[in-house]
Amino acid sequence: MERSELKEIELEHPVWHRFYTVSPLIVVGTREEDGFDLAPKHMATPLGWENYFGFVCTPRHATYRNAVEHGAFTVTFPRPDQVVVTSLTATPRCDDESHTPGLEAMDTFPADEVEGRFLEKGYAFLECELDRTVDGFGDASLVAGKIVSARIHPDALRKSEASDQELLRSHPLLAFLSPDRYARVGEETYTFPYPADFEA
Repeated sequence: MERSELKEIELEHPVWHRFYTVSPLIVVGTREEDGFDLAPKHMATPLGWENYFGFVCTPRHATYRNAVEHGAFTVTFPRPDQVVVTSLTATPRCDDESHTPGLEAMDTFPADEVEGRFLEKGYAFLECELDRTVDGFGDASLVAGKIVSARIHPDALRKSEASDQELLRSHPLLAFLSPDRYARVGEETYTFPYPADFEA
C-alpha cells in the first residue's frame, strides 16, 4: 500500500474507536469504606522490567479514589470463561454511589499484603502498593503500583521443561480488543523472531 492510500483520521475525536488494539483485560480491586470494589480495566500494563504495574483510570471513578485513599490495589487476570463476571464488575453504582450491586455475591478472596480482594478463578493475582498517580492525560490518569505479592495458578505457570505453546493452548488468555470485543489467545501463537544477540 502506498502512503497516499492511507486514510487520515480526524483528531477532533479520540482515534481509539476507529480501529482495534489488543490489551489484557484485568479486574482491579480496591478497599472502599467498610467493603471493597472491583472494576474491569484494559488500559493496563507492566511498567518497566521490574515489579511495577499500572492501569489507566479517571479521578471521577471510585477505583482511582480508593487506590489513592488506601494506598493499594489488587489485580486479577481472569480467564476467558470469566468474561461475563468480569463484565458484571462494571455494573453502575447505586443511585447513592454507595456500592455496586452484586459485588458481594461474587466469589472473591482477600489479599494478604494489602487491603483488597481478588476475583476467584483467575489465573494470576498481584497485590500492589500505590507508587504514584500521573494525572493530566485529558480526563485520564495513570495509577502505578509496586507489586508486593504475586501468585499464579499452577496451570498457568511457565516451566522450562514444558512447551509454551501447549501451555497457552490448554489455558488460553483473555484479551480485550478495544473498544468493544474480546478474544481467547492461545490456540495458535508463535515465537517472536528476535534478532540474534537481542537483549531487552
